[in-house]
Amino acid sequence: MEENRINDELTNTVESGGVNSEITPENSVEQKRSWFVRFLIGLLILFSVLILIPSLILFFLYVIPGIQELGKGRNRVEVNDFEFKQQKGYSKQIALLDKEFQKVTKKLNAFTPTQPYIIISTTNNRFFLYQNKKMIREGFCSSGSYIMLLTEGPKKWVFKTPKGMFKINSKRTDPIWVKPDWAFVEEGLPVPSAHADSRYEYGVLGDYALDIGNDYMIHGTIWKRFLGMPATHGCIRLNDDDLKLVYKTLGFGSKVYIY
Repeated sequence: MEENRINDELTNTVESGGVNSEITPENSVEQKRSWFVRFLIGLLILFSVLILIPSLILFFLYVIPGIQELGKGRNRVEVNDFEFKQQKGYSKQIALLDKEFQKVTKKLNAFTPTQPYIIISTTNNRFFLYQNKKMIREGFCSSGSYIMLLTEGPKKWVFKTPKGMFKINSKRTDPIWVKPDWAFVEEGLPVPSAHADSRYEYGVLGDYALDIGNDYMIHGTIWKRFLGMPATHGCIRLNDDDLKLVYKTLGFGSKVYIY
């Protein structure tokens, strides 16, 4: 009897999937299917973290405020002019604003020269010629290149156009260029005496030259392809037609504004 009981227990253990039970093909398929489901769930979680959540954050930060701003742009505030003008202090405020406007206009007219004048932008290399307080010509020019020229000694030159308010001191036709020392240094030539013939050069300044002080001039150029660029040693260069009009328009004492 005891032997039969032990055999029955061993049989039950095998049938109930105990330690000695065998792995069937059905069990293997179920395990693979369970692993694949867990992999898909993990992939979805990773997708949510990397794509979905940042997209939602961007949507709330930028899209919704943008939609709200578009809605604001369509709102219109209608004002009843008649009721507005009837408000207390309206006439007084308008009178004060009109008085202030007239004061500013008067100051502006006082600063604006009655003579013809020229404005030169060294940033954009453009000029603006005014007569009777109206602009009559604008165009390209060339101003200082800001190149530094060094010598073997301590002396150096920086080729920049001075900024500020200047005036026309003199006017010349068919001007002759008296070459300064830096012109010879730049060419690698020895610097001659102050009145040497090699200092005088013809035909490089165009047909006209207007002196604005400290050896700076408004003049023509043989290097017209550089107009509109910072290319000079400090003077202002114009093309032939613009220079001719500037020469005829500006007189002695006319203001030159350079910025």
